[in-house]
Amino acid sequence: MHISQLKIHLLWLVPLVAFDVFFFTWLWKKLDRQRAVPEPRRVEARISNPRFSFPTGRELDRFNTGNFQPTASGRTESALFGSVRTGWVGRKLMPTFHEGIDVAPLERDRAGHPLDDVIAAASGKIVYANRAAGNSNYGMYVVIEHSTRAGNIYTLYAHLDEIQPGISRGRVVGEGASLGKMGATSNGNIPTGSAHLHFEICLLLNARFEAWFKKQKLTPDHGLFNGWNLLGIDPLAVYELQEDSPENEFDLSVLLAGMPRAFTLVLKSPHRIDFFRRYPGLWQGPHWSGGVAVVACSENGIPLSGRPATPHEAAALGRAGHAVISCDPKVLGRNGCRIVVYDCGKWRLGEEGRKWLSMLIH
Repeated sequence: MHISQLKIHLLWLVPLVAFDVFFFTWLWKKLDRQRAVPEPRRVEARISNPRFSFPTGRELDRFNTGNFQPTASGRTESALFGSVRTGWVGRKLMPTFHEGIDVAPLERDRAGHPLDDVIAAASGKIVYANRAAGNSNYGMYVVIEHSTRAGNIYTLYAHLDEIQPGISRGRVVGEGASLGKMGATSNGNIPTGSAHLHFEICLLLNARFEAWFKKQKLTPDHGLFNGWNLLGIDPLAVYELQEDSPENEFDLSVLLAGMPRAFTLVLKSPHRIDFFRRYPGLWQGPHWSGGVAVVACSENGIPLSGRPATPHEAAALGRAGHAVISCDPKVLGRNGCRIVVYDCGKWRLGEEGRKWLSMLIH
């Protein structure tokens, strides 16, 4: 074959080869797409708000005085959330704020010891069980974590006579699960006749609390679930709120929004306050990663709202680390927590308040 004719044949061959490559590439991709398994659609799990039941065999009734175990005063109010008692704080005899309710036993044996089972008020995960009766004023106690749409909430069951063997950290329990027996354990003296369940519904102040506690070189160590790091809300208010709810469930955001502000603080923090990271719905305004913030709190120190400070507020603070900018004495009442105190004509953080702030911003 002549060379010129061979060139002509080769010129025709090039487009044919290119077409074949294109056609088989297209066909392969089409078949590959048909073989591919589509990725499943991600469905976000919707967290349900919990419903709380009473933690013993009693029925909830705020007005049934037999439901509650008063202090030696005999006043039913002393068994309720927010009562101010006189007790030892370290080596000082001071007012103390009661952050739970004291539930009286239904039954006792001949020696006067309670026979009541203590049960989980709602489904959740056991996060702490203290079986050493003498290393806490809670005595033997159990803490359960519950998820809500506004953030995690915790129930605490204290002064137990015993804790069920299977109750341990990480175990998931359902509403009504038996946790132990009602008792009178404590690092103090609770007479058998005054045995009761101390029950709290509370929020965690700071997930970095363990590091703060170790820095203070304190003992005994209950990890995150030391009473200092658990800020109580009124259990009876929780029950009543859920009874009024159309969904018959507890909504944490509604409860916190309705709680009265006892004091407002302008403060400096080197980083974002952990509490608002875990309860983001309480933060107002733009993102804040540290600097000067304004925080409004309940009487016992629950941060109910927070926002970045204005330039004027930040400038007014000057070199100080914090300042109380408003306070409502009516909300404070007898001021059992003593986070803020009135001194020399103005409100300021007291000794308990400085400890609280140190824990909050650690």
